[in-house]
Amino acid sequence: MPLKEIDLNLENRPGQLSVVSDLLGSNGINIIAFYASTKGEEVSFRLIVDSPDKAILVLKARGYKMNVGHVIACEVPNHPGGLNSILKPLKREGINIDYIYPCLSNLESGRSAILIVGVSQKDKERTVSLFKENWIRVLEEELYRL
Repeated sequence: MPLKEIDLNLENRPGQLSVVSDLLGSNGINIIAFYASTKGEEVSFRLIVDSPDKAILVLKARGYKMNVGHVIACEVPNHPGGLNSILKPLKREGINIDYIYPCLSNLESGRSAILIVGVSQKDKERTVSLFKENWIRVLEEELYRL
């Protein structure tokens, strides 16, 4: 099962991310990974949480506008050049990465990191297959429990 990513559209003003973090935290929802970027008066706050369905309900109840999509989480070696373990296979296949960001949780070994990778809908299935063909571990629902 693919990972759910919540993409919140927020006003670009001080404290907005804190309000969301407080709302989720007070409802027992942990943020596992996030990425925030601004475009003028708006902030796109992408996040992976440990209870995505609950988070969606909580956020909708508070009137937040969001998009829910699916992303790929993969394990990447934590050493110089380790990122290329996922970049080179994607390059060979002509798959473009729309965005990428790190996970706050780490795997027990510490020798690798977890990255959240966003690709186009048409490329998701192929990307997962390509990662597996290249011995790249793809994390699914187990990420919610790290």
